[in-house]
Amino acid sequence: MRTVVITGTGQVSVEEVPDPVLPGSDGAIVQVSQAAICGSDLHFYDGDLPFFPVAVGHECIGTVVETGPDVRRFSVGDRVLVASVAGCGTCDGCATGDPVTCRSGPKVFGAGELGGAQSDLLAVPAADFQLLRVPEGVSDEAALLLTDNLATGWAGASGASGTVVVLGLGAVGLCAYRSAASLGARVLGFDPVAGRRARVTEAVEDLAQVMELTGGRGSDMVIDCVANDASMDAAFGAVRSGGTVSVVGIHPMEPYPLNLLMGVYRSLTLRMKTAPVHQTWADLVPLVQSRALPTDGIFTHSFALSDAASAYAAVAARSADCIKVVLTP
Repeated sequence: MRTVVITGTGQVSVEEVPDPVLPGSDGAIVQVSQAAICGSDLHFYDGDLPFFPVAVGHECIGTVVETGPDVRRFSVGDRVLVASVAGCGTCDGCATGDPVTCRSGPKVFGAGELGGAQSDLLAVPAADFQLLRVPEGVSDEAALLLTDNLATGWAGASGASGTVVVLGLGAVGLCAYRSAASLGARVLGFDPVAGRRARVTEAVEDLAQVMELTGGRGSDMVIDCVANDASMDAAFGAVRSGGTVSVVGIHPMEPYPLNLLMGVYRSLTLRMKTAPVHQTWADLVPLVQSRALPTDGIFTHSFALSDAASAYAAVAARSADCIKVVLTP
């Protein structure tokens, strides 16, 4: 089969590798019909996470083509989406629907321990826990978003009310923006790229405008979907005293110089979250089916899997017109 491999900073190849085998009696093999490039994949591509070579991708949908004897909920031929983060599926942590709390430790597809989803085939452990049939009335693009980005935006927006600022209007940022709006908040988007700001209902060109729009108080919540030093500084500058900074972006490897005294004096809540993808499905699937939480307009480009190098270059440009890319094997 073919799989996308990042071999160095800015270097992408599509390599022939052996087909995967069942990862245990509770596992499944999924034939990938569509995979997506996530912003976090760019951290490998940009060299922020210099772990090379790495078979990448953790967002995919496809068809089950093989199951182990202990798989009960899925059969060959089922159309499924694969949660981006995997757990054992049997411990008390996984029982909450949050594989990050798995007692054996969470694993992410396309990050070294598990195969990359930008492939023809994907081995999925603990299939009964890890897979979800593509729900009726949910488009392929929406199903891809349910594997990670929409769940991440939803988790970042948890508890949103009052005025919320979303920093970074890529795919996760747009999902966070729409999630916060669906929860009843007034949402202000910020991105240095003007064309990305044009994709949301209300945006600010400068974060100083947040203070103007909130009477000098600041926002009740800032959702940081970028998470570099500059965006973290901006988040703490835009949030009101007693507010929440919710971080769902991936910070580079270097430590962030957090001013704890400032946080204590201002009674700030700092929340850092990897989405509990499985846990979010109960909330998100009905919202997507009813269109109460729209998912259109986030995917902007499609490439063949064989043209993955061009796809990565397009996403890495972080332009106004290219937000999220689907790869088709």
